[in-house]
Order: sequence, then structure tokens, then C-alpha cells
Amino acid sequence: MIESMKKLALMGIGAWALTEEKINETVEDLVQRGELSREEGKKLINEMIAERRKQKEDIENKISEKVQETFKEYNLATKDDYKNLEEKLNQLQSTLDELKEKK
Repeated sequence: MIESMKKLALMGIGAWALTEEKINETVEDLVQRGELSREEGKKLINEMIAERRKQKEDIENKISEKVQETFKEYNLATKDDYKNLEEKLNQLQSTLDELKEKK
């Protein structure tokens, strides 16, 4: 029964969409109604919160990958590109300053 409820919660709704507070409330309700023991409830909470965090991280990674792909596809400058350009400009400015001092 626990496995079925866990699968339903994780697959049907998606653990990432549940807040930790809502997970705790739902499991506490199941414990209160006697459908889960206190120990099973704690285990289920920990598993669901861990899965929620994993799914959230997976989604964030996928979004980041898509953003990077879009930047490459449209040949847009990244933060690193701007940083490299700034370093080159600083080097050029230093070179110009040295040349001015020699005159």
C-alpha cells in the first residue's frame, strides 16, 4: 500500500510540485487515520522529500542545458564570453598605457 501511494504521489503529481509542508501534512493525515505507522510515515516523508529534491535538481539541470543550447544556436554571448572580453580589453588598456608612458 505504501509503495502504491508513493508511486501515485511521485508519478501522478510529481514530487517537485509538492512542498515539504504539504508532504508532511499528507503523511501526518495518513498516520492519524491509522493507514501508516509513525515509523512508516517518517520513512515516507524522507523518501518523498529526497525524491522532490532530486526531481527539482533534474528540472533545473534540463532548463540550464536548454538555455545553453539556445545561446549556442542563436550565437548569443554568455557571461564567460563577456568576462573574457573584459580581460582582453583590460590587457589592451594596459598595453596602451605602457606605450603612452614610453613616448
